[in-house]
Amino acid sequence: MALKIGITQTETNAHNYGKWILESNKDIEIIILSFENPNYEDVRVCDGVLFTGGVDIHPSRYSFDVSSDYPNAPLKFLPERDTFELAVLEICVQSKIPVLGICRGLQLINVFFGGTLMLDIGESGCWAHKKELNTDKIHKVKILEDSDFFKIVNLDSGVTNSAHHQVIDLLANDLKAVAFSEEKFIEAIEHKNTKEWFIMAVQWHPERMPDQTSPLTRNIKEAFLKASKQNSNHVIVNN
Repeated sequence: MALKIGITQTETNAHNYGKWILESNKDIEIIILSFENPNYEDVRVCDGVLFTGGVDIHPSRYSFDVSSDYPNAPLKFLPERDTFELAVLEICVQSKIPVLGICRGLQLINVFFGGTLMLDIGESGCWAHKKELNTDKIHKVKILEDSDFFKIVNLDSGVTNSAHHQVIDLLANDLKAVAFSEEKFIEAIEHKNTKEWFIMAVQWHPERMPDQTSPLTRNIKEAFLKASKQNSNHVIVNN
């Protein structure tokens, strides 16, 4: 039976995610989880779920100040996407479906567990982290050796791409920060209880890093797929 990997619908570079996953195994079945036509029932048959990058999460999801007037705010938010993906993540929590978050996906996971986001990292932060036109930025990350993430990538530092203007502000209590930029922005997180449930996320875009042999893309993907394979006989929990 083919491994079933759910990938959340995104408005930006959607094709990259499925391509990235399928490069490891062409027999994997990709299931697009769509906020436009919410297919919650499909989440329950997924062996793993990848939360993709994309538009900012609306500030009302994590802040009393619901103003959308901040530097680099999107012209249009997608509140229906926020609602759908938070519900998808709830199903993953209930059934312990392995989760991998990328960029916005990392931010969504933090918000889900009660954390907050920095609305904008400022001019100097954006200079180092925010994509310009179609070109990602490149920067170093430092990885905590006291983490499961370190065991996966087997690196204490490395170089990643970057295409974001928001970062985690207050980290949720259930999560652990495991990688940082030179400015001390959180670049990767894992759940504190990784022995029972695989949930990790990175602020960069491993699916489109120039060097696809880097452990900061290849090892992350393989660890997620391994956890998904181990979960392929997971017990479904209904609402």
